[in-house]
Amino acid sequence: MALLRFEPETTKLTEYELKLVPIVVNILKSRLGRENAITNKNLVNRMSKLGFSSITPERMRKLINHIRIYDLLDCLVASSKGYYISNDEKEISDYIDSLRGREEAIRAVRLALEAQLGRLEKEQLE
Repeated sequence: MALLRFEPETTKLTEYELKLVPIVVNILKSRLGRENAITNKNLVNRMSKLGFSSITPERMRKLINHIRIYDLLDCLVASSKGYYISNDEKEISDYIDSLRGREEAIRAVRLALEAQLGRLEKEQLE
């Protein structure tokens, strides 16, 4: 199910996109180490040059998400330089910590908004 206001990023992969997964995996598996990272933009451009021009940056992120969740590539991390495979335990651990921090930040925003909504609803009842 797609998330409201985030449909391009969260709609399930189409059959067409699922057929692209092995191609993206093949491109990414050679990206060993941060120095060989590939940006989302360059990945989309590479797919376009291969004849797959309908993939948007948002859908590429969804493809990456699928690759990670279904363990199609181990230790696929990202930095400001792009996506790459890491064999560095500290780097992977730091990336996990970064994900955990983002998770906590999103949760804090959700909790604050829920409290604000509760106050708003209470005010409207009065």
